[in-house]
Amino acid sequence: MEKTAKKVCIISLGCDKNRVDTENILYYLGKGGYIATNDMGDADIIIVNTCAFITAAEKEAIDTVFEAAWYKDHGKCKTLVVAGCLPMRYREKLAELLPEVDCFVGMNDYADICAIIERKERINLCGNYIQTSKRVLSTPPHYAYLKIADGCDNHCTYCTIPSIRGKYKSRTSDSLLEEAAYLDDMGVKELIIVAQDVTRYGYDICGEYLLVSLLKRLLNECSFEKIRLLYCYPELVSDELIDLIASEDRIANYIDVPLQHINDQVLRRMGRRTNSEQIKTLFDKLKARGIAIRTTFIVGFPGETDEQFKELTEFVHNYKPEHAGVFAYSKEDSTPAARMKDQIPVRIKRKRADELGKIIESLAEERNASLVGNVIKVIYEDIDYDRKMFVGRTEADAPGIDGLVYFNGDFCEVGSVYAVKITGYDGYDLIGEKV
Repeated sequence: MEKTAKKVCIISLGCDKNRVDTENILYYLGKGGYIATNDMGDADIIIVNTCAFITAAEKEAIDTVFEAAWYKDHGKCKTLVVAGCLPMRYREKLAELLPEVDCFVGMNDYADICAIIERKERINLCGNYIQTSKRVLSTPPHYAYLKIADGCDNHCTYCTIPSIRGKYKSRTSDSLLEEAAYLDDMGVKELIIVAQDVTRYGYDICGEYLLVSLLKRLLNECSFEKIRLLYCYPELVSDELIDLIASEDRIANYIDVPLQHINDQVLRRMGRRTNSEQIKTLFDKLKARGIAIRTTFIVGFPGETDEQFKELTEFVHNYKPEHAGVFAYSKEDSTPAARMKDQIPVRIKRKRADELGKIIESLAEERNASLVGNVIKVIYEDIDYDRKMFVGRTEADAPGIDGLVYFNGDFCEVGSVYAVKITGYDGYDLIGEKV
């Protein structure tokens, strides 16, 4: 009698880099004969691919593990697997805290996921980094992420990533072009380049920064309509890279540059490698070339004074990044910042995060108001059934993190670009009519 294939439900938490790992896991599971399902109640195996970057992410991961564990008693689940950053950060200690979990798998062991599940090996955290070029996409079919490296060498004083994912490890350009060709053949229109720091790509291989040459190969050898860059550290955004983004139609006029702060003393304590003047010069260059900027800020870092926070709010007011995420500093064990004096009380951190968040929201509304009456290009992606409107985004918006465009019109094809006349806005989002 033929053996029935086991069903696997995988829950992916955290960033888009983790999403790529999840897509790799799905490929290996499919290769091993497993069938994917979105229903935890119908799964023989549940895998939670975790994030452990900050305390809030850890809590979400633990809560999700407990939710999944419920199905071992009330569903079909016989094997619960916890993968990714959480087991890499806490290792054997986590096995003591979570007896419900059958297997703990680090991100370097995904190629062996099927064997680990079959043998129910409890601790699997010592494999070699293997990045397959084959994936099962979990994004809509018109866009996908390409992870060009893993790990990080920047060692910002607040960050746990180097201790979780290790040193920066660039993939070879040939392996990336092979994966890009695979995605291109699948019909992906927008390729989103990700790593903890994409601008550092190649330096660990040959002592040179190779992002620009990689982008040129992608443009020459693949047919993607757009290539988008996320997570470019400010000190490595070169004039050559800026010129390529601004002059090449197939590269989105968009860049994600995590700044974290603008005050020189705070930046030094954070272990960042730029200063205020360099950041302002970079913003002037990007703005002059019409490149939309996404960034992130951390408020309430140890020792941040009222004056230093005010300097940050004035920078945001004056330089107006198109998109910005604001985070209250999270004190993470084992990081240098956790041992610093002058830790800021939680209530002050939250107050500063709220204040800066309101400034960023007001800038977004001001920018959106200026677009009313204009006709802009919009990538159609979804339908909002409550609003009874199509949903898309502009070239200046990355999927899942930036603003949306809600619009009316006749038939649209997912992933295609349409002209939309903007008639209004709602906070970060635009409203319009297809023309």
